[in-house]
Amino acid sequence: MDNRPIENDEISLKELLVKAKEWYDYLLSQWKVILLAGIVGAVLGLTYSFIKKPIYTATLSFALEDEKSGGGLGSALGLAGSLGLDLGGGGGSIFTGSNLTELFKSRRMVEQTLLTPVNYNGKIISLTEMYIEINELRKSWKDKPKLANIQFLINTDRKYFTRVHDSILGSIYQGLSIGGLAVGQKDKKVAIINIDMSSTNELFAKYFCEALAKNVSDFYVDTKSKKARTNMLVLQRQTDSIRAELNGAITGVAVANDNTFNLNPALNVRRAPSVRRQVDVQANTAILTELVKQSELAKVTLRKETPLIQIIDRPILPLTKTHFGKIKGLVIGGFLAIFLVLLVLTIRKILKELDV
Repeated sequence: MDNRPIENDEISLKELLVKAKEWYDYLLSQWKVILLAGIVGAVLGLTYSFIKKPIYTATLSFALEDEKSGGGLGSALGLAGSLGLDLGGGGGSIFTGSNLTELFKSRRMVEQTLLTPVNYNGKIISLTEMYIEINELRKSWKDKPKLANIQFLINTDRKYFTRVHDSILGSIYQGLSIGGLAVGQKDKKVAIINIDMSSTNELFAKYFCEALAKNVSDFYVDTKSKKARTNMLVLQRQTDSIRAELNGAITGVAVANDNTFNLNPALNVRRAPSVRRQVDVQANTAILTELVKQSELAKVTLRKETPLIQIIDRPILPLTKTHFGKIKGLVIGGFLAIFLVLLVLTIRKILKELDV
């Protein structure tokens, strides 16, 4: 039999305590470095709290009422939601649930909002120009000829923008999407959508939030009712056309009757134009009656298919302000500095032990 001793890789409690004591003595010997790092970090955190601009948040909430999306399925989903069950229900329309919230954050809607005119410092400018001004972007563009004279004028068609315009709008869109714009429902059981816009400028947050809600509302209503509106316009044109034909036919009957006044009864062929015109009047009258009825039904359908977006709360000045507090800066700055110093000291000690 092999009587060689078996190596034990387990660490005893005594060895663990000795190792912990060794690390404690090592870090305690570096207390001056750790203390200095904490003071420096606290000072930097305090400095940051003075430099950091406060963040203003504009909040707008609205409810959406759509008759087509209601009915039995809507009632069933509402009942399931009240019981805490999520059965989906986003398949009835392309703009329901999460699709609607994504519409608010889409590049098209955000860029369209950025081109909205606003009154800022007594001037009517676009929200894009306002964003550029409050973030002092033109100072960094002085050495760039392509950007130095770039302008985002109001009432300018989007298709006339250059590649540089598109690049700037895309950059602003990315900045707003990542750190400023938030859209969603606070509770799945509540059909109220909130739009939160955060910015270092109070007026920009308010203007952008309201303009975005209006642009998305107009786009949503126009898209949802587009088919019904197109059908109504076609019927309206057909009605106007038939009415014009009927008026012409009535005039033609009168002219034909004037031409056959006191006509010899033996010359009945002369009465043919008048009879044809009378047939046209009767046919056009029947067609017009049906078209008028269908046109009125189309108007009713359009009203039913046009969703109602009811704004509940608008952003009101002064907005909610969030600032980086001085005590918070001291604590976070000191903690991060001490943590980094401890990490560096630990790594240095481990490397020294490995070299040995």
